[in-house]
Amino acid sequence: MILTNSCMNKGSIGQLCRNLEISVLTLPPDPTRTPGAGRSKGTRLTVFSELRMRPATAGRAGWDASTTARLVIAGTVIFTLLVGANLATPLYPLLQARLGLSSFGITVAFASYVLALVSTLMLAGHWSDHIGRRAALILAVVVGLAGGWIFAHADDLAALSAGRALQGVAVALATGASAAALRELLPTRPEWASRFTLLASAGGVAAGPAIGGLLSTLPGHTTAPYYVHSALLAALLVPLYLLQARPAIMPGDGASPFKALAPRRPSVSTEARGAFWLAAAVGFLSFSVFGFCLSLAPGYFAQIVHAESRPVIGALAGLTLGASALSQLLRARGRYVVPAGLAVLGVSVLLLAAAAAWDSPLLLVAASICAGLGQGVAFRVVFNDVAAKVEPSHHAQVISTVYVITYLGSAVPVLGLGWATAVFGLAASVTGFVVLCGAASFAIAALALRTAVWGARR
Repeated sequence: MILTNSCMNKGSIGQLCRNLEISVLTLPPDPTRTPGAGRSKGTRLTVFSELRMRPATAGRAGWDASTTARLVIAGTVIFTLLVGANLATPLYPLLQARLGLSSFGITVAFASYVLALVSTLMLAGHWSDHIGRRAALILAVVVGLAGGWIFAHADDLAALSAGRALQGVAVALATGASAAALRELLPTRPEWASRFTLLASAGGVAAGPAIGGLLSTLPGHTTAPYYVHSALLAALLVPLYLLQARPAIMPGDGASPFKALAPRRPSVSTEARGAFWLAAAVGFLSFSVFGFCLSLAPGYFAQIVHAESRPVIGALAGLTLGASALSQLLRARGRYVVPAGLAVLGVSVLLLAAAAAWDSPLLLVAASICAGLGQGVAFRVVFNDVAAKVEPSHHAQVISTVYVITYLGSAVPVLGLGWATAVFGLAASVTGFVVLCGAASFAIAALALRTAVWGARR
């Protein structure tokens, strides 16, 4: 897995992880942690006691994992869940033929995942602050197992959508928890916390279609990918269960601790508000492009490359997201990185339509890679900016809210694209879609450039 390999190799990132572990272990107590939130003598945190927000009687100590191990676990969980959520991308043509679905039916199945994800982020994005990061991740893995199993055995659109919805719930539960966990594990390296978060997230979304295409060549084309993925998810439960959990930063208090889990209205401090809306706008645009790549793009790309191979189509669908993930390793800096990245994204999405018009697979590949690189660099900077301006006690909630708007980009425009495809045809609809995305990219780039110039004059 991308994050695991990155942290375990002998290169610069592996050395960074080891250095960060030493620095974290020598840090003084976190002054932002709620008084009394630490583990008291004679108590321990089991999974069930975390979910009840109550410490258990002293017993088995558990695995006191190193900082590096905790980084790998947190990143691997969200990576694996997102792989599972995107295994279906190259399988949609098979499912469409087997279940007799229209293009709009495929977009409904895809959108059910995104809408469930967004709803859960709004209702439960803050849960890991109260039940603990480990408990939230375990809950996410269990729900992800259920969603994958239902999707694999679906025999109609309703079951297909139900499985996708559960996968969306699982990803939502893990999103805020993993991002906040990485932030807490790297308190002196907030930029690298954001890099790891986006590397794991974009990497999982990118790897899903490619892995789904490869596993679909096994017997049971639409079920084999989910059997393999379910085995990996079940294996993840072992280190999560054994892990010695760290206390929640805002444990429930009093006789009714579950009141803390009630939905709450998102709030962002005045200092972080501008950064929040810029990150949300860039995220919405980015995931509009990603949503297209993961839903209707396989059929569109197949026409350009004249190929029916599911592994090839899956790899093409994940190319933009793979480039976005790898861009997290680039050291792009400067006041004008965001407008430059968005301008590259705008030009690249327009070239996707040109690739179809000119019947050029090479241009398709180049445009997909450039779109991912431009998006990845721009989104990392704005994401890191808002994360750095949010107080630790509200980190999971605010980051989840950013993702609410971001993931809406995967649902609303894609549903519109699915409707347009049924009315105007795939080629005309995609052309209109990429023109709108390109125009939005240039508009946000202009806004980011104006902000950068204004900041330079202050």
